[in-house]
Parts: sequence; C-alpha cells; structure tokens
Amino acid sequence: MQKQRFTVIELCAGVGGQALGLEQAGFDITAAVDIDRDSCATLSHNRPDWYTVHGDLNQIEPVDHGPMDYADVLSCGLPRSPYSIAGKQLATGDRRDTLRATLDMASYIRPRVLLLENIPTFLRAPKFEAERQAVRETVEDLGYEMVSSVLTATDFGVPQHRPHGFMIAMRAEDLAHFDWPTPCSIPCPTLGETLFESMASAGWPEAADWAARASEPAPLIMGGATGRGGADLGATRAKAIWARWGINGGTVGDSVPGPEFRLNFEVEPRDGLAKITVAQVALLQGFSSDWKIHGLKTSAYRQISQTTPPPMATALGRQIMAALHRSAPTT
Repeated sequence: MQKQRFTVIELCAGVGGQALGLEQAGFDITAAVDIDRDSCATLSHNRPDWYTVHGDLNQIEPVDHGPMDYADVLSCGLPRSPYSIAGKQLATGDRRDTLRATLDMASYIRPRVLLLENIPTFLRAPKFEAERQAVRETVEDLGYEMVSSVLTATDFGVPQHRPHGFMIAMRAEDLAHFDWPTPCSIPCPTLGETLFESMASAGWPEAADWAARASEPAPLIMGGATGRGGADLGATRAKAIWARWGINGGTVGDSVPGPEFRLNFEVEPRDGLAKITVAQVALLQGFSSDWKIHGLKTSAYRQISQTTPPPMATALGRQIMAALHRSAPTT
C-alpha cells in the first residue's frame, strides 16, 4: 500500500531552502509565501508547480488563496533581523517581523505540525521570552505540545558552521513518535573541498593549494539582511575568519579567480584575497548548482544568506514525516 502524502505551506519562504528540504524529505509543497519579489521569482522559476504568493504575510488573507486553506505542516523561517544584534533585537516591534501573522495563520489553518525556524537566540535569549510565550499560547490553544532544539549544519553535511533554532508543535499522539534527527556519520566536507571545482573552473592555478589550505567547513554565512546595504560576508570578526582561509569577506565576487590571480595575504584591505560568488555561497548552503537565484547580486546574496540549508531541513522533515506516518490517522 502506498504511503499517505503530506502537504506543507511554507511562509517567509525566501530562496526556498526550508521548503526544498521538506520536499526532498517527501512532502508536497502546496503554497509558498514571501514578501520579496525576487525570492518569489526564484521559487516560481525552480518550482513552477508550487503555488507562490508574493505579498506581506501581515496582510495576506488565506481565505483568498485556495491552496492556503489547509496543510499538514505549516512551516516558517521567521525573519532573522528582528532577533539579531545587528537588527537591534526589536522582535515583534520590528516591521519586518512575521511571528504574530504566522501564529494567526496557524490558528486558521490548524495544521498537524507547526514548524518555526530562526537563529538560536530566538529560543534562548531572555529578551524574547514574550515572543516564546506567544508561541506557547498558540500551541496550547491548538491543543498541541511543543519541543525545541538547535541543530548545526555541519552535522548534516552542510560545509558551514551554522546553527539553527527550531520549534516543533504537534498533537501529543504525533509528538510521541517524533525524534530530532541525528548527525550524519560521514565527515562534513571542508570549504576547500566544496569550492575547489568552481574555484579552478576559470583556470586559477592556485586553486588546489587554496583548497588544501581551506581545510575546515566555512564560517557562518551571514549579512545581506533587508535594508542593511550591499552584499558582504558579515561583520568585522566574520571577515577576519574568512581572511584566514584566503577569502575577501568584504564583498561577494562577480566571477571566480582567473589565470592571472595570485593570493597575497599581505595586501590591505584584503585586495589580495579571493572572492566567492553567490553561486558558491549557495553551494556552502547545501544547494545544488542547478537552483537558479533571481535578482541582482545584493538581492541574490540576501536570499541565499538568510535561508535554512536544504539538507538540514531534509533531515528534520524526514523525522516529522516518520512521526506522522507512525501516528494513528486522524478523522
């Protein structure tokens, strides 16, 4: 007998990392919502069969969109800026925040699973207790129970030191069958292993030496938040870590190094270091090279830098699906 198919509505879908991972775990994505026009173009290009909604989640009425009437899983990667130091940690006071709208959507859709993702401080920082309490109240109103955890990208083969915080709420009979995913047994690729082929693709003679030097997973991909400015790889400390691996973290390149380029660690400000492209950042986020990102460089980098790596979402999605299959069917 064929197993039951389960559906997902993805809110704040962005470049599609979390939705893509859930799809790879076996879920059907029935709707994907984002406020950013380029993100919606990315989703529509790569998955034309998804029902993509371009609009502000705080203003969207699900009753106006048939595919948003119900799904087994309501998933949302909440915007990070309202909960980050760089974003001044305004939480629900930040106009970019969608937590309240997401919880309202959960109350309307009443999915079997509510999946929320954000940076770990959303789960841990005392400053956001009111926001966590709002989640708990909605979960209680729905008759669900909730668990939370921080997962690390390198545990799931993503070549980047990247933690993500997750909240999962289900009915008790479903949650009883849920377990957090366990780390992969295969060693995580390094920065050099992941980018060697692309770094060598334009004839850079030092690509192999660079790859051998870049012998650990990449630092946390960050930066690119809406309203923050151009594309770079993060704040001063992050740029210093990238520089150690021969990468100029002050910008994102338009192309990979060519035959004439030579690494020079003595030149300031970082002009002697290699630049990585948006396509390479996508590889470091666990995307395949055929996932087309729409928009100019700053927009494309913003989409990819803020997402959940698909392999992490896949591992989590498989555990959610296993819980739903093992639980007694609902009527």
